[in-house]
Amino acid sequence: MPELPEVETTVRGLKAKVLNRAFVDVWSDWEKIIKKPKSFKEFKKEIRNKKIKKVWRRAKNIIFDLSEDYSLLVHQKMTGHLLYGDWDKADNANSYIHLKFFLDNNKTLALSDLRKFAKVELWKKGDLLNSKEFKNLGPEPLDKNFNFQKFRKLFVGKKGKVKQVIMNPYVIAGIGNIYSSEALWRSKIHPGKSVAKLSNKELKSLYKAIKKVLELGVKLGGESFSDYRKPDGTKGNFDSERKVYKREGQKCQRCGVKIKRIKVAQRSSFYCPFCQKL
Repeated sequence: MPELPEVETTVRGLKAKVLNRAFVDVWSDWEKIIKKPKSFKEFKKEIRNKKIKKVWRRAKNIIFDLSEDYSLLVHQKMTGHLLYGDWDKADNANSYIHLKFFLDNNKTLALSDLRKFAKVELWKKGDLLNSKEFKNLGPEPLDKNFNFQKFRKLFVGKKGKVKQVIMNPYVIAGIGNIYSSEALWRSKIHPGKSVAKLSNKELKSLYKAIKKVLELGVKLGGESFSDYRKPDGTKGNFDSERKVYKREGQKCQRCGVKIKRIKVAQRSSFYCPFCQKL
């Protein structure tokens, strides 16, 4: 959290606000949030006067392509979210601001992060695109060219539980705990089922469910039952569509049996024991 829908919502919200804006200055009370370069002083010097040419997403990363062939990467991790406007400390979910970019239109691009796990990196554009971690990311599930045949090939020779595999960003990009649980519920697949035992019918159902739940998440502006907020500070609206995630003990909206929680690869996974039999 945030996952693909939240990151895509952030990117779309910022596109309308920050394109062609330049960085005037940077402030932080937690300089360790800058991972590249190692010195905050150097980061501040390098980014000053750079103009934002493009904002895009790769997996859960937000990338700002800048002038002079630089790229600014922001990964919000568990509790981070980017805000645009006139932001300062506030007594709400946006109050944990640890990084502020001051723009040339007197607005602020701020990063609020309760747990301080987010990372910010300044790269030369070519080095970022050719970095090992970036190049090894899996395909984008909402890409127009990502068809069922390509999805099915991802599972060839794979081992492990389906929940674990679809959350692996080097298999498929951007899916985390929330949307994997939701997609598996919609496709009636137990999160602990081995990927080697998935039938072609189940794979088709899972492919469609992943597409549908991610598209719905983007349409509704993401999930904000926890820390995530949109760039204007407001909540996303996916919560009304959440069927199993964090609903342990509540009745399944399809069959009425109580939702259960198990651990899959050290992560909580929510499922219906009747609809999603192992």
